[in-house]
Amino acid sequence: MPTIFRCGSFRFFFYSNEGSPREPAHIHVERRNIEAKFWLRPEVHLAYNDGFSARSLREVLRLVEANRERIEKAMG
Repeated sequence: MPTIFRCGSFRFFFYSNEGSPREPAHIHVERRNIEAKFWLRPEVHLAYNDGFSARSLREVLRLVEANRERIEKAMG
């Protein structure tokens, strides 16, 4: 689970070779024991949420949108 970056208490990471067939580009975000997943294209949007509040999800969405190119570059 390579970590791409951290921002505050959030950790942004991905699983290498996730899914069969491989899933479209996405990022996982974790804080403590809660996690969410965001698709990156065609626009950033929530794939699933396991515990984040609506307010936290809005914050994470903004962070993913602002760092989408960085995330995609790190994922190769």
